[in-house]
Amino acid sequence: MVEQEALDDVLKALADSTRRVMIQRLSEGERTVGELAEPLSMSLAGASKHVGVLESAGLITRERRGRERVCSLRPNALRELRDWVAHYAEFWDSRLNALDAALRADNAEEDDE
Repeated sequence: MVEQEALDDVLKALADSTRRVMIQRLSEGERTVGELAEPLSMSLAGASKHVGVLESAGLITRERRGRERVCSLRPNALRELRDWVAHYAEFWDSRLNALDAALRADNAEEDDE
C-alpha cells in the first residue's frame, strides 16, 4: 500500500488545474519551465512554484541543463495513485454489482406475484 503522506502530497499537487495541465504536457515529453509557463500565460516565477510542488510530490524531476531547467514526468508516482484508486474502484464495483443483483431479484419476485 502507498505511504499515506506520499499519497497526500500527490493528491494535493494534482488538486490544482495548472499543475494538472503541466503533468499532461509533460506526458508528451520533457519541457523547460518556460515551456510549461508559456501556454498558461504565467511568469517563470509562478511556473517554478508549481513545478516545485510537483517535484516535491515526486511527480516530476527537474534537471539543470545549461541555463535551463528541464522537467520530466515520473510515471511511477502516477502508477501508485492509479493503484490506490483501483482498489476503491473494485470496492465500489462489487457493491454496485451486489445492489444490481438485489434489485433484479426483487423485480423478479414482483413479476412472479
